[in-house]
Amino acid sequence: MKADHALKADVLAELAWDPMVDADHIGVTVRDGLVTLTGHAESYWQKRAAETAVGRVKGVKAIAEAMTVSLPLHVSRSDEEIARAAVNRLDWDSAVPAGLVHVLVENGNVTLSGSVAQAYQREAAVLAVQPLWGVLSVTNEITVSGPPIKPANPDQIADDIRRALNRGWFAADTVHVAARGGIVTLSGSASTFRDRALAVATAWAAPGTTAVENHIRIS
Repeated sequence: MKADHALKADVLAELAWDPMVDADHIGVTVRDGLVTLTGHAESYWQKRAAETAVGRVKGVKAIAEAMTVSLPLHVSRSDEEIARAAVNRLDWDSAVPAGLVHVLVENGNVTLSGSVAQAYQREAAVLAVQPLWGVLSVTNEITVSGPPIKPANPDQIADDIRRALNRGWFAADTVHVAARGGIVTLSGSASTFRDRALAVATAWAAPGTTAVENHIRIS
């Protein structure tokens, strides 16, 4: 296992390497592979970019995120302005079904709700509003109903996901897949947060998947 001081050095280097991250305002502590981020970012998407960058570093087992969003002095957005901008962005995003995603803004915290047919539509809605000025956090309560066809067999869903994982670089005994109805449960291990996220995205892509429970550990 990589020593904490070496892991911290790698995390700091990755943050400095990523052009989307302003590493000067981010503090990093590491203990037994758990990385804690403190400090602030000027926007929510920059905060998320920092988390993504840390997740790419080999040896990171978990991330405790204690960063805040501190808007530049010249930027001021009311909840009404943020909500109007969010609705406009969603309307212009062709990956988000029109009229199915609802927006609630309270003190800069955005909550998305509604129901869509596919998981990528749910993710697209979040990605659309994250970069908006004034957004401090995004809570995704959008549900995935699945396409308007008869539900797939759970065994078929699990088999489809296993084949898709094996087409990539996941060994057959690395990630374990189980399905109950449209609810997919992933367990096993992954080398990095990026691999873990890829396994989850693969599970969401399977026809019939309506929820993913992720129990994959970082090894």
